[in-house]
Amino acid sequence: MDHGIPPRQRRRRWRWAGAAAALMLVPAALAPPSAALLAVMAALALAAALATWPCRRVSLAQAAGTVAALSLVTDACTFGTPGLMLLWYPFETVSLLVLLERVVRGVPGPRVALVAPLTGAAAVLLPLRFTLHAPTTGLKESVVAAALALFPAAVAAGVGLYLRTLDRRRAHAVELARREQRLEVARDLHDFVAHEITGIVLEAQAAQLGTDPGPEEHRSLLARVEQAGLRALDSMDHTVTALRGADHRPSEPPPTRFHGLADLPELIGRFSAMSTAEVALSLPDDAVGALSRETEDTAYRVVLEALTNVRRHAPRTGRIEISVIRTAAPAVTVTVVNDASPAVPAIARRGGGTGLAGLAERIGALGGTLEAGPHGPGWRVHCRLPVPALG
Repeated sequence: MDHGIPPRQRRRRWRWAGAAAALMLVPAALAPPSAALLAVMAALALAAALATWPCRRVSLAQAAGTVAALSLVTDACTFGTPGLMLLWYPFETVSLLVLLERVVRGVPGPRVALVAPLTGAAAVLLPLRFTLHAPTTGLKESVVAAALALFPAAVAAGVGLYLRTLDRRRAHAVELARREQRLEVARDLHDFVAHEITGIVLEAQAAQLGTDPGPEEHRSLLARVEQAGLRALDSMDHTVTALRGADHRPSEPPPTRFHGLADLPELIGRFSAMSTAEVALSLPDDAVGALSRETEDTAYRVVLEALTNVRRHAPRTGRIEISVIRTAAPAVTVTVVNDASPAVPAIARRGGGTGLAGLAERIGALGGTLEAGPHGPGWRVHCRLPVPALG
């Protein structure tokens, strides 16, 4: 299925599919009327192979099954000159093979066991349109042609099965990373809640041990206790969100240190010592300290993960720009852009592990967003984190 394709790219693919289908119909205007069915069938198969699915309520399984069934019906009902059949035969054959690969790879559940054999049968039996109607061929030639067509169909199904296995492994790895990130968020936020509650207890103890506070001191004490309590409640909300749907696993000791935006220069210094890339950091003063401790730690980890990916997938990057901006939303945005060397293949940079996927889950639990993707010749990671409203 094509759920992950951006809307603009989906529309572009549909335009290409429509244009290719229209080209299939052009020769039919100059051919006898008996060729119209062949042209329409080739156009439908090509459009289904190139288009993105689902489209509204039509899924890939429904589209491929319909095209395969119509192709088999056309095999049985076609009567005409074999030469006309050869005009559209290559396009329909390739389209059915592409559909078979996409069905084996993307159709979920038990439906693949029905749609895949139907699509494969349409690709294997397609040569019968020629062999059953040519004057010099018969049943023997039809069996040989179908046997030869079985090999590319098996290859297409094998490729689809291999890619389906890779997709399943990656989905499992992403789910494990998300689960670990949820538990890590829960451990971190537990520490933050304990920190805030400890502060409340200390404030209350100090008030009891000292002299009677005046009105100003009393209001200041209540304000500090209120803000600490709000921060603790906010952390508890994030904990519930992060743990929702997560499996329980043995707990690990919480981290002993939390990083923030103020630690970015140190991080960049360590990175620059082991890399030839030029790193530029833009960190205004109003952004430091604007976020809560757990959110600042997450922002630091976004930069750390981005730099790690640069070192792993784009070691020849010449320049990296890191910018932290406090917006009027209120929010803080963290952007890391690297200018990848042309010697590094783009496909190698799109691979990698599940660190960003796990961070996206963590940032979503904190109410923010994370985007990562190509940016000119390089790569861009953009994170938006909300500024808590306290008081």
